[in-house]
Amino acid sequence: MNGSTQTLVIINHRAARSARAWPTVRELLKRHGIRFDVHETRHAGDATTATRAALREGRRYSVIAVVGGDGTLSEAAAGFFDTAAEREDPLSLPSPINKEAVLAIIPAGTGDDFARGLLFGKRESAERWAMRLVAHRRDESTTGGGTRMVDVIWGHAEAGAGEFICLNAATIGIGAEVASRVARQQGFALRLPGEARFVQAALGALMGWRERRAVVSIYGVGGDGPRVIECASNLIAIANGTYAGGGMMFAPGAKLDDGRMDLVVAADGLTRAMILRELPRIRRGAHLSNPKVRILQAKGVQVKTPDEALLVEADGNLRGHTPASFRILPAALRVVAEKQGGTKGGGPQR
Repeated sequence: MNGSTQTLVIINHRAARSARAWPTVRELLKRHGIRFDVHETRHAGDATTATRAALREGRRYSVIAVVGGDGTLSEAAAGFFDTAAEREDPLSLPSPINKEAVLAIIPAGTGDDFARGLLFGKRESAERWAMRLVAHRRDESTTGGGTRMVDVIWGHAEAGAGEFICLNAATIGIGAEVASRVARQQGFALRLPGEARFVQAALGALMGWRERRAVVSIYGVGGDGPRVIECASNLIAIANGTYAGGGMMFAPGAKLDDGRMDLVVAADGLTRAMILRELPRIRRGAHLSNPKVRILQAKGVQVKTPDEALLVEADGNLRGHTPASFRILPAALRVVAEKQGGTKGGGPQR
């Protein structure tokens, strides 16, 4: 283990699962001699601020570990990059603060879809993931400590926080409405498994289902200009990983390191009844056989809804509304995980 650097552990103080997982994880790290400091988030965006400040603190911190769900993980990932205000050209893409810094995942959230994708669909305990952090800190000086470089998505949406970083998947329309409903769940719903919470929220969101006119511009797919899709939709997903919504296989062929996003568009006459029929099929990726569902790869995507704005979420966090744009940042972030070959999300090879 490198004795000159430490790990900063960020904990989502609002998440009951994080509160339950942390005492065991803390004792495990201490037992294995891992030096760490702790930061408990106090408000939305706090994980980003804490991460960015830690990585700028000389060489004190080399690893940021997150005990929480996809939303907290995504916020911390954003702190690995500079802000628009700090860049000479605010319209340019973000740059990493420290290219050698590492993000460690200790999943304790509702869906934990990013961690699920790294394990090809499996879910493992926070303790198992903490042991990956232990192995990394012991081995990093000689072997790289079991890390992988992954792509991230840079996004921008109207009337939100402006630009954002997305690790796993962003959705527009009903997907964002579902994320909003999950965040507002209380009482008994909080004791349900993550998958059940997402299904409950989806059924509620479907009550207001209505397609809107959308113009989707897709960049990086060949030719001289963007490919433009004009359609009626209320379900658009921009995926970096395979899973979303608590284990739903939205993008079966998505890979976290291929330098592409997978764009999923469900449009033009998709009804509430059709969606209800598709919900069980999404879990195994069978929804792609529906002729009203299209999936394409892209390096950049822009979505406009000329008549009515649609909500935008990324990794479970609401980010604003359309118009929205997305760009892939290839191999932009190092994460603690076993190095793997082949597909990264559990889906088939293309």
